Amino acid sequence: MSTSRGAERLTRISDHLCYSKTNQQKTLLSPTSAKSLTPIDSFGYVLENDLLTQDQVEFYNQNGYLVVRNLVGKIHLDRYHERFLQICNGEVRVPGLDVMKDVSLRKSKSLEGEKIINKIQNYQYDDVLFEYCCLPGVLKYVECFTGPDIMAAHTMLINKPPDPGTQSSRHPLHQDLHYFPFRPANRIVCSWTAMEKVTRKNGCLVVLPGSHTRELLKHMYPEWKGGVNNVYHGIKDYDPNAPMMHLEMEAGDTVFFHPLLIHGSGTNRTNGFRKAISCHFASSHCYYISVKGTVQEEIAEEVIGIARRKLTNYTPDKLDFTFQDIWKLRQRLVQGVENTL
Repeated sequence: MSTSRGAERLTRISDHLCYSKTNQQKTLLSPTSAKSLTPIDSFGYVLENDLLTQDQVEFYNQNGYLVVRNLVGKIHLDRYHERFLQICNGEVRVPGLDVMKDVSLRKSKSLEGEKIINKIQNYQYDDVLFEYCCLPGVLKYVECFTGPDIMAAHTMLINKPPDPGTQSSRHPLHQDLHYFPFRPANRIVCSWTAMEKVTRKNGCLVVLPGSHTRELLKHMYPEWKGGVNNVYHGIKDYDPNAPMMHLEMEAGDTVFFHPLLIHGSGTNRTNGFRKAISCHFASSHCYYISVKGTVQEEIAEEVIGIARRKLTNYTPDKLDFTFQDIWKLRQRLVQGVENTL
């Protein structure tokens, strides 16, 4: 067990968030100024590669996602499952890791551990789970979208417990780029691997094919009677008649998708769980943008507020930091060299 990387980051958290602008190692750039430094902006959805077939390239270009069957082996999935249970049961504590409980189950006195946890986030601090981000079989596909210099930008292990009748296990339709203050979107890709059989009955992913070709839309909390999990934003206005695809998958199947692809998931109507491990990868040559005055301004303010409340455990001082600073702390180099991200 290794948690030293997360602990080391937390002991230096004030330094990371309070550095002076003259000493910043990672620069906040405007899209205009970054283009001269970042030629990857000129590429489309898929980079030239020797892995994907022409049919796969055309499918991703048109639909914004690509499913690769049986990509991650059972030996890896069992290892991640065991680690997840250790974290849920409090046997392993990883500094910096966020353990999140379902909104309708968190106050339950009869349920605990795996039965109330719907997600662990920022597992890049845990070397066991971070192995997923480094699997050669996964990275060879990721490189087709990001290029050779790859950062793990956002990590999650998602556990959808049986729905208690409130439908809180749903995840509203959203675009992942809503949460990210870095660009270009075409050099970001999510790798989402089913850890067990995923069906419509236990809440598989739902995607709107081709929605990655549109702009980033306004998001907000949906008005659900059973409540909504923290930061589970959904698109404010979308066409309910738009064609949707349900991605039913076997354990080890992996879907790669674009950060503008509209997607979500339904309720878990079974007595079991629906687990998946995922990572958003980005080229290290991506650049940070300002979200002030954009449809992302509200999520930025919410995330900063959450971070301030958490950081009071580590420092009594009021920290002055940005949405971009928070994302810099979450990222970890996977392959190649670091750059502007």
